[in-house]
Amino acid sequence: MGRWSYRATVITLCTLAFFATMVARLVISPVVPAIVDEFGVSSGIVGVALSGLWMAYALAQFPSGILADRFGERRVILAAVGLTALASGALALSPSIHAFLVLTVLLGGVAGLHYSVATTLLTKEFDDIGAAIGIHNSGAPLAGLLAPLAAAAVAGWVGWRYSIALGAVTAAPIFLLFAWRVRETKPARPNQPMRERVALGPVVGLLTRPRIAFTALLAICCEFVWQATASFLPTFLVAHHGYSIGLASALFSAYFVVHGLTQPAIGSLSDRFGRDRAAAACALLGIAGYGLLVVGSGLVAVGIAVLLVGTAMSWGAAVLPRFMDHLSAEERGAGFGLVRTSYMIVSATGSAVVGTVADLSSWGVAFSVFVVLLSVVVCALLANRALDLGL
Repeated sequence: MGRWSYRATVITLCTLAFFATMVARLVISPVVPAIVDEFGVSSGIVGVALSGLWMAYALAQFPSGILADRFGERRVILAAVGLTALASGALALSPSIHAFLVLTVLLGGVAGLHYSVATTLLTKEFDDIGAAIGIHNSGAPLAGLLAPLAAAAVAGWVGWRYSIALGAVTAAPIFLLFAWRVRETKPARPNQPMRERVALGPVVGLLTRPRIAFTALLAICCEFVWQATASFLPTFLVAHHGYSIGLASALFSAYFVVHGLTQPAIGSLSDRFGRDRAAAACALLGIAGYGLLVVGSGLVAVGIAVLLVGTAMSWGAAVLPRFMDHLSAEERGAGFGLVRTSYMIVSATGSAVVGTVADLSSWGVAFSVFVVLLSVVVCALLANRALDLGL
């Protein structure tokens, strides 16, 4: 067995850092009823706070890349994890709903500093960036599996504030490990004024490049599906299939397990066979999975559908490296952050759109929207290949 390498240390600690920032965000949802009771507000008010969290997370992607180009990736990741710990601790101590709203949005913003910067750092360290991004992405589904369960258990034992404080408890030791074991990184543009990086012309120019715009279209469709699935899969299983909350939650956990385990494999496949083939395979699995969720019946059919959907939602390990393939080394910091902010803001409407469709029609119709969007991805990739568009 080979010796543990520095690259292995970097990818392990980047993945743990991603896990920590996800835990801090995900421990809030299971204790929403307790927060509502504590402050005497509606669920809608807390929902506004959570929407603000995810929007702030998306908006932070672009400036995080600019900061990394100026100060280096290590410093920005440390800031993301350290500030996440502080924001989580402060959120747990919120004296009023107003403070809770502000601190929740702040938490989303500081947690959002991590992902784009860590991806850029891994791109510098690894040649097989698809596999590296896949491993890094597995931090999110691992958090999705563990954080809600831990938050619910702690809330039942000592109260909701201690559940939210799990974000600080998780992030603090990872901050120390990262500071200890990851070396200082050289900034790409240490002397360029930051105001030049946000000039409108270069921003529009990058986003309108055909290959970047095409990849953004793929990411928007896939991220829309991911966001809405993460928000509503348990609700769908209860409302459409009549499952108990316990069984729906167990299947939701199984979704995250599959999602986490398949990320590295999808990344490796994208390195070996190409980004587009791996992305198309994910989309096809998603079409089959969501179709089976809607029309299938029985636990076996739903279980197979969850397996297919969990694998399909690992699309990021194929699509996100596609951005990196079309960005120069100097552009990858701020450039990747910019495109990630752009597609995530559009895709953040997924939960609102799908929830509205379910209200106006049914959950079966709402989840059928996912089949349509993933079909758009497959058709776009086939057209690019068949017509030799070079996108």
